[in-house]
Amino acid sequence: MRHEERTSTSAKLLYRPIGLTSSIVAGIAAGQVFKQVWKRVSAGEGADAPRALESEYSMKEVLAAAAVQGAIFAVVKALVDRGGARAFQRATGEWPGD
Repeated sequence: MRHEERTSTSAKLLYRPIGLTSSIVAGIAAGQVFKQVWKRVSAGEGADAPRALESEYSMKEVLAAAAVQGAIFAVVKALVDRGGARAFQRATGEWPGD
């Protein structure tokens, strides 16, 4: 379902600080979710995800960790962005995007 009404410039400007704040919160939340997921799929409680410049991990391990982290970040960010936009629309009557 597409909205045919265009968002006013003032609504877009008003939403910017909300969107920026929600993006920061989404990044923090995604990092925490990833840490919990990685603990469950990795060997050991204290195991951190492999980083690209850590030579003790294979390329396969590094890429797998990066793919999981990227997917989690994208999903969490989409959920937070969409939820923020809906809350903004309920409060103002205008959708902040488009």
